[in-house]
Amino acid sequence: MTPLDQAHTEMVETGEDAARLRFYERLADGELFLLLDQEPEGETIAPRVFPLEDGPVVLVFDREERLAEFSGAPVPYAALPGRVVVRQLAGQGIGLGLNLGVAPSAFLITAEAVDWLAALLERAPAAVEARPERFVPPGNLPESLLRSLDQKLALAAGLAASAHLAGVIYDSGHRGHVLAIVGAAEGAQPALANAVGEALTFSGLDAGELDVVFLGSDDPVLGRLAPVALRFDLPLREEPERAQPAAPGSDPARPPILR
Repeated sequence: MTPLDQAHTEMVETGEDAARLRFYERLADGELFLLLDQEPEGETIAPRVFPLEDGPVVLVFDREERLAEFSGAPVPYAALPGRVVVRQLAGQGIGLGLNLGVAPSAFLITAEAVDWLAALLERAPAAVEARPERFVPPGNLPESLLRSLDQKLALAAGLAASAHLAGVIYDSGHRGHVLAIVGAAEGAQPALANAVGEALTFSGLDAGELDVVFLGSDDPVLGRLAPVALRFDLPLREEPERAQPAAPGSDPARPPILR
């Protein structure tokens, strides 16, 4: 059972919106193997499109072995983050056939669901200014949010040292929660803020609010916040043993061109 199998099983068995969101979050965060019509040409890839009664779909698998089992012979494919596949298909009227015939998570994702997920992934946090007056231990936060935060921060290996979640009272009297990210790498702040925003979105808290602040390890604010906060330690980035040619879609800043 892969993480996507487990999320799919939970979604089907419970029928809960929260489980449905977790499934789509796993789909976006994971690596997918996209069946192609021919070998990639530079940054251009041509997925094999299957015309079904409910509309055209492309096929993706969460394990290379499952793609091989489905095809029964060597076939061209591209390994891409799920979010890249979804964003590239959005608005084209093409759905996703996930693990069809080879896994418990076999599932047909409609073109409308692809567009909906792409829209969720495009949400960006807004920048605001506020002055914290006091930090307090975090309140009774939903387990779904804490789990999503933990998973998102684990995927941000090497982008920061740690994160600290606490309750906050601002000088305006407004109360909320703040996640202080410590030691963020240069240029990583937007990606980290977006990851936290996604954690909030996929936790199912429609009216949820979580502020994000970036601090240095010697920032005096951290001395006030850390003693009452829930701490997350981000893993270190594993350095590759040797340079490898970049596969299409492996650089988020240069998504592949779907033809």
